Amino acid sequence: MAGVEDLLRVMVITEAHGRRSHEDVARAALKAGCRAIQLRDKTISDRDFCELATRLLDECKEADALLLVNDRVDVASAVNAHGVHLGFDDIDVLSARWILGPGSVIGYSPETMEDARRAVDSGADYLGVGPVFETSTKKDAGGAIGTHLLEDYCRVFEVPVVAVGGVHPGNAREVFAAGATGVAVVSAVTRAADVEAAARAMMEAAGR
Repeated sequence: MAGVEDLLRVMVITEAHGRRSHEDVARAALKAGCRAIQLRDKTISDRDFCELATRLLDECKEADALLLVNDRVDVASAVNAHGVHLGFDDIDVLSARWILGPGSVIGYSPETMEDARRAVDSGADYLGVGPVFETSTKKDAGGAIGTHLLEDYCRVFEVPVVAVGGVHPGNAREVFAAGATGVAVVSAVTRAADVEAAARAMMEAAGR
């Protein structure tokens, strides 16, 4: 498997939308060349979540891609996923590392610079910073921080910074110019008429 920084260039965060399932989104993104999938679903049962994660993990392994589970360290541990992505209200990074082990990838979405420093010092492998632009996907994400603050995170922290929130092919180059290692996208891919084409457009905007 390639290095984590290269795999994180374009991360697709799945969502079930209309008749489109998490698996539909992941398969199309992997076919387009994306090498990081983040499974996020706050509505399904624990059993269904584990079964879904297991199926997606098999497909990600076949594509030499990462599968990260959003929030749920227990699910990531149960299915032996590649890692997790955590936020301020989730289990702390140090505890997640203790549960998942040194080989797992742990991402963290900080609320402040100080929060980010604590996460990095505790062993976070990358920071998911945003929302960089306005987004309707995550209602509690807060206001857009813009590329100037994103640039500050990229300059201050030694771990990869992944820009999230309102990113699409038309503005992706702005976040890379600010120093971001990668982008994480939801609606720009999952809600597109053609998921594979949208994912491919993101890859092209990311120089892949």
